[in-house]
Amino acid sequence: MSAETFDITILGANSAVPAHGRHPSSQYVRIGQDALLIDCGEGTQMQLKKFRCKLNRIAYIFISHLHGDHFYGLIGLLSSMQLQRRERLLTLIGPPGLDEIITVQLKHSQSALEFPLRFLAVQPTAKELLVEEPSYRVYGFPLQHRIPCTGFLIEEKTPFRKLIKEALEADRPPVEVIKALREGRELPDPETGEVRYPLSRYAYPSPQPRSYAYCSDTKYFPELADMIRGVSLLYHESTFSQIDAQRALETGHSTTRDAAFSALRAEAGELLLGHFSSRYVDLAPLLAEAQTIFPSSHLSEEGKTFIPKVR
Repeated sequence: MSAETFDITILGANSAVPAHGRHPSSQYVRIGQDALLIDCGEGTQMQLKKFRCKLNRIAYIFISHLHGDHFYGLIGLLSSMQLQRRERLLTLIGPPGLDEIITVQLKHSQSALEFPLRFLAVQPTAKELLVEEPSYRVYGFPLQHRIPCTGFLIEEKTPFRKLIKEALEADRPPVEVIKALREGRELPDPETGEVRYPLSRYAYPSPQPRSYAYCSDTKYFPELADMIRGVSLLYHESTFSQIDAQRALETGHSTTRDAAFSALRAEAGELLLGHFSSRYVDLAPLLAEAQTIFPSSHLSEEGKTFIPKVR
């Protein structure tokens, strides 16, 4: 089943300190009928409003790790959802301890959430399935930072086939055969075992499902490529320019060249650079560095929406 809608709006693309009009990490992903929020740095709810992202559409919130620039906006967002009388279940997926942080804040402010909130603690040591929905799935995978950090891979499920109307009208296959054809299956005749209604006659080729990988704070490590190979669109932190490579190494971060090499090794379709250090006012040189290695590189510009492309 195809999710059809699949896009990513950048809410925040800076690193620890808000600067130069850039905000801490957060992204709003629309897929099918749901929205997913990935990380929730300070000011996220204001960015959601500014860029007209629907709050009540959010089904899942994913927090990569417990550095403040990735979750300090969460309690404010939850409070706003409560004030807007949210009723729908919200699933919060993040590191162990995040539930305790939220509970303490609610306790001491004598607040309560009247909508159901489910917490799933994750700290993967390998790629693992976190979410299974009819039109998409989400995996978590380990990154390498100063504290445990999780990356997220969002995949469309294989879309339904578009059927060839003229062939169906001419041959009028049974309903169960039509259903199988839409799902990309051929049903053999129960008596002869032969396929009477081949996919090639009744269905157009299925488009390839798209995917998006979010690699939050991490140093460069070659093994990452195997966990996200062939991804349509890769977001990879690029906190530092190559001239500050030593600083990146000391802090468990990546340079623009690191991000580009990760995209190249993973055979990604396109690369988004983000999590920029506040030391850089002009980001054009960082983009140029990445493009020398991986030409299909882009800056994560706040308010801009990116659409993963079919490979």
